[in-house]
Amino acid sequence: MSTEKQPLLEPYKLGNITLKNRVIMAPMTRSRADNNENKPTDMHVEYYTQRAGAGLIITEGSQVSERAVGYVNTPGIHTSEQVEGWKKVTEAVHEKDGKIFMQLWHVGRISHPKFHDGKKPLAPSAVNPNSKVYTPEGFEETTEPKEMSMQEIHETVQEFKNAAQMAKDAGFDGVEIHSSNGYLFHQFFNKNANHRTDDYGGSIQNRARFFFDVLEAVTEVWPENQIGCRFNPSLHKSFGIVATQETIETFDYIIEKLNAYDLAYVHLSEPFTDVSDVPYLETEIAKRYRKIYKGTLMINNGFDRESGNKVIEEGDADLVAYGKLFISNPDLPERFKNKWPLAEFDEDTFYTTGKEGYTDYPAYEKEKVS
Repeated sequence: MSTEKQPLLEPYKLGNITLKNRVIMAPMTRSRADNNENKPTDMHVEYYTQRAGAGLIITEGSQVSERAVGYVNTPGIHTSEQVEGWKKVTEAVHEKDGKIFMQLWHVGRISHPKFHDGKKPLAPSAVNPNSKVYTPEGFEETTEPKEMSMQEIHETVQEFKNAAQMAKDAGFDGVEIHSSNGYLFHQFFNKNANHRTDDYGGSIQNRARFFFDVLEAVTEVWPENQIGCRFNPSLHKSFGIVATQETIETFDYIIEKLNAYDLAYVHLSEPFTDVSDVPYLETEIAKRYRKIYKGTLMINNGFDRESGNKVIEEGDADLVAYGKLFISNPDLPERFKNKWPLAEFDEDTFYTTGKEGYTDYPAYEKEKVS
C-alpha cells in the first residue's frame, strides 16, 4: 500500500459539508431510466452507492420539466415518482457516508420534436444547432427550435426552482445548475445561438441574465453554499456551439459576478477539443479562472491520478471531477490511494439499458495485490 500523500485524497470543507476526499464523480448521462415515469430505479441506487467513496457524487443531468428533455431514458426531477426514486438513491449513498448533489438540467434546443409531442424544443432563438440527438428511433438531426417567449423564460425559471425544491425533498446535499455543454444556459450565453433583442439578448449582461435569474430562484430554496454551477468556457464546434470573439469575455463576466455569491463551487471543463489555433479561446481554463474566481474551483476533463494531484498541488483547482474513470472504477479513490491499476471502460455500453456496463464493473479485489 502506498503511503505517499496525495492532495486528491485530502478532505475538503465544501459549504456546510466536509468531503472525505477531492475525487469528485462528474455528472454523466447514462440513459438507464427506461420506464414511463423516467424515474430512478434500484439499478440507479446500486450504481451510485457503488461510487459513494467519491468525495462528492454529482448525479447525471436530470431534467427540470418535460420541456427540458432531449435524450432517451434520462431521469427527471419534476414529479413525485421521480422524487421517491431519487430518495432511495440519496439514502443509500448517505448510508455509505457519501455526499451527493443533483444536477439540474434543461437541454434547450439540443432536443427533438419527438420528445415534445411534435412541438419544437425551446431555445433563446430559432437557430438550429445542426447537431444530432438520440431519440427513441436512434440518432436524428436537430430541427429549428422555438424562440422562448418572455412567459416561457419566466416559466422555465420557475421550473428550475420547483426542481431545486424536489431535489431538497429527495434528500440531496445540494444542487448543481448545468449551465454548460451547449445546453439551454450556454445557448443564451452564445451570440451565435442567441439573437434576441430584448433583455435576454445583445449585451453580455443580457445574455447572462437568464442564468442569474435561475440562480436567484434556486437560492430561495437552497443556501448559496449548497449550490454549484457548471461551465465550459472554451466549448467550440461541439454540442451545437460555435464560439465567438466575445465568448471568453462572457464567461469572465459570469464567473467574476459569481464572486458575489457564497457558492459551494464553480465547476469548469478544460476544452473538449483542441482550441490552440483559435486565438480568442482559452486553452488553460483552470489557470485562467483561478485568478478570477475567489471560491472553490472544481475542474474536469481528461484528468488521471497524476494530473489530478498536480492541478491541486499547483493551486489551480480545489477539486477534480472524473467521468469515464468512475464508470469503470467504482472504487476510484481507493485505486488512486493504493495505485491499483484502472479498469478500462466500454463506450458501447455508456448509453444502453440494463446492468451491463453500468453496475457490473467490480471494485478492485484486494487479494490481487501481492
